[in-house]
Amino acid sequence: MQELSVAKALLASGAAEEKKARDIVVLDLRDISTITDFFVLATGTSRPHLKAIMDAIEERLEESGHRLLHKEGTETSGWILLDYGDVIVHIFGEQEREYYDIERLWRDGKVLTT
Repeated sequence: MQELSVAKALLASGAAEEKKARDIVVLDLRDISTITDFFVLATGTSRPHLKAIMDAIEERLEESGHRLLHKEGTETSGWILLDYGDVIVHIFGEQEREYYDIERLWRDGKVLTT
């Protein structure tokens, strides 16, 4: 089951990378969180870029049989959250990524090398 979570996180980060997202980080939270197993963090450079990243991740995960449980935010808000249960994807604008600083908040998580 855990390998499925890893694969899902890597699918999401790969889709973000294909859309030229910046500063992609996969945080392994399995040892410190009961909320989710992984965070995937990515930064877009414009509102259309955020939407393109979101669309690519949603499409890739849907094609692989992963169901989106919940979505928050839009490209105009600068922060989009895609909840797949064991994997939560955060897509930020540059200023929002710096402001919310998820990596600092979850610094006890392990960065998964891809």
